[in-house]
Amino acid sequence: MSRSQVVIVLLCCLPLAACLTCYTCLFPAISPMDCFKFPQECPAGQRCLSSTATGRRGALQVTMYEKSCAVPSQCGVSGRKYTTGLFFNYTNICCDTNLCNGAGSVAALSWGRAALCLLPALTLLLA
Repeated sequence: MSRSQVVIVLLCCLPLAACLTCYTCLFPAISPMDCFKFPQECPAGQRCLSSTATGRRGALQVTMYEKSCAVPSQCGVSGRKYTTGLFFNYTNICCDTNLCNGAGSVAALSWGRAALCLLPALTLLLA
């Protein structure tokens, strides 16, 4: 296989600007297992989001999990928000492949898919 063919294979592995299908939770959940996930096609340019928010009042601690589509400016953001009588510290993590926000570890899933995608091309380069 020529180098130009290897480059084409690698370029095919890159995410495109097409619409993604992401999981969305019907309701924010207090357990990752309670999120009733439904696939949803996101508008063009949006990414898949997994968000975790933890709130505490005295001995009470509540963690909420949410999955949805997100504009890129919401990705990689951490902060604090007030809702339902509690202040929550939240972290948003995004990914760029179909249904990638369904797993517990979004980052591990994204890197794993990238490695699987690049493995055949790297094998050809080393041969």
